[in-house]
Amino acid sequence: MEHNPYRDDVVISWAELHRDTRRLCHELMAKGPFKGIIAIARGGLIPAALVARELEIRLIDTICAASYESSDDDSAQTQRKEVRILKGIEHDGEGYLLIDDLVDTGNTARVIRQLLPKAYFVTLYAKPMGRQVVDLCVKEFSQDKWVYFPWDIDYQFVPPIKKRLKAEQQG
Repeated sequence: MEHNPYRDDVVISWAELHRDTRRLCHELMAKGPFKGIIAIARGGLIPAALVARELEIRLIDTICAASYESSDDDSAQTQRKEVRILKGIEHDGEGYLLIDDLVDTGNTARVIRQLLPKAYFVTLYAKPMGRQVVDLCVKEFSQDKWVYFPWDIDYQFVPPIKKRLKAEQQG
């Protein structure tokens, strides 16, 4: 059985994601203007769309990388593997804003940073092993936190404890 390095979970809500993106945009106002945005697909797609709206940037491109594979069980945690670039960019990133949702170990970020060394690289969230790879982030989490984004979560009704315990006792 593989060792699970995550001790705790962090759940990011849509409202929190929007608030953090707006905070990022306020900081980016002093760094621009930017020619366009390059979103790291898939995690950077939604933050890139929100930033594009707030900064009124219309030119958006993607760099597509795969560095995780799904686990065999239905858990959200994935196994890291070698970074593969599925779709690149034909320039060095000068004048562009490069966006991702999270920098974790920094493995994917380092590969993409080498391909786009002149882009201004931002993430909403960062962990210590990858923080130095990006120019700006909004929040930092410890390395042992697993971060769930709003698109990872299915919100469901949960009955009150009293009703659940009663149902279990009858069941």
